[in-house]
Amino acid sequence: MKLHSILTRQAETFVPLRQPATIYVCGITPYDTTHLGHAFTYATFDMLIRYLEYSGNTVLYVQNVTDIDDDILRKAREVGDDWQQLGNQWTRHFIRDMQALNVRPPDHYSRATDFIPGIISAVQRLLDVGVAYQAGGNVYFHVAAWPEYGKVSTLPPAEMLPIANERGNNPDDPNKRDPLDFVLWQAQAPSEPAWESPWGPGRPGWHIECSTMATRLLGNTVDIHGGGADLLFPHHESETAQAEAGTGQEPFVRYWLHTAMVRHEGEKMSKSLGNLVMVSDLLKTCSPDALRLYLADHHYREPWSYDEGELDEASRLADLLSRAAQRGTTLEPGTGGALDPAQAEAAFAAAMDRDLDSPQALVALVDLGVRILEGEQAGVDVRAAQEALRRMGRVFGLRLDAAGPEERVLKGWNLHAERFQV
Repeated sequence: MKLHSILTRQAETFVPLRQPATIYVCGITPYDTTHLGHAFTYATFDMLIRYLEYSGNTVLYVQNVTDIDDDILRKAREVGDDWQQLGNQWTRHFIRDMQALNVRPPDHYSRATDFIPGIISAVQRLLDVGVAYQAGGNVYFHVAAWPEYGKVSTLPPAEMLPIANERGNNPDDPNKRDPLDFVLWQAQAPSEPAWESPWGPGRPGWHIECSTMATRLLGNTVDIHGGGADLLFPHHESETAQAEAGTGQEPFVRYWLHTAMVRHEGEKMSKSLGNLVMVSDLLKTCSPDALRLYLADHHYREPWSYDEGELDEASRLADLLSRAAQRGTTLEPGTGGALDPAQAEAAFAAAMDRDLDSPQALVALVDLGVRILEGEQAGVDVRAAQEALRRMGRVFGLRLDAAGPEERVLKGWNLHAERFQV
């Protein structure tokens, strides 16, 4: 399998460092979830993980919950709720949506607040190696002390600050040596939650949460790290700088994957613009399989816009594939020949190996579904083809003829949900 590498800007053959392959995906900040952009990201990585498993790999998958940061505290103030209760409520909502979409649960579903001691140790390490400094009860990463800052995003320095400012950076912080320096540890503000640290009570910065969880749970070098394209800078750039500075320049991530932005009504779908299309609303009128097919019919690196007509077409295809999985052969085995799925499976694998070309893989899947229905009418033994259809369908999280989500999906997410009870 070849994956597009943002570090080399070309397709690179993916070979895990070892088994299991390690994958870290940036999770939600738990409020106003789950919108179609979220679903595209997590369905894409579900598809990647399922395809790796389909290809004979094992996978160790970590997804985080950003349960403490500026956004969640601001939202809690807006709605007059406790920040922990708000986060737990929306996390459980997200989990229900993931179960409905038959998304494989991560092996570790980690809250940032569960890793405070590790985060404090990571910050101290960055101070010790000289790439961070303390001022006003805060600790900052000093970007100028790390010459490789920018290697992930390849942004020119002049473009970094405006983008960082749009995404939570405060360039006017008087404690900073440089406007682009970012917070590793933030001093407690009045009425905000805080944890004790060597620099006084406070809470972690956004970027250090993810790099700490990733390295603590998966090791210093992660095979694949991903999230939405809007996380490339400054979040993933800053994660890399922290991790590599803290571990002596061991490579932090071998392959970065970023899902493109989903648009609606001419704008990027986002909480701030108020143009969200919610998964729970879509599932009132379409099946989970239809929504999974709709998402998979867009290549993960190509931006796209929500289109009701395309979703209707996905519903038609979901019905076709479900009928193909359920129909039985009309003759005894061998009396009318058998439908060989090998060609479809080869086309499916070739597409998925080509940087997760899911739209072309779906062409192979639908073609096999059509041939199954035609073969069944002609008295051909289609049972082997149906099994192949189910195997390939599972890569996209399709239920097909199953009564509901997979048992591992329900059980795994339920275990995670127990930790987010109010």
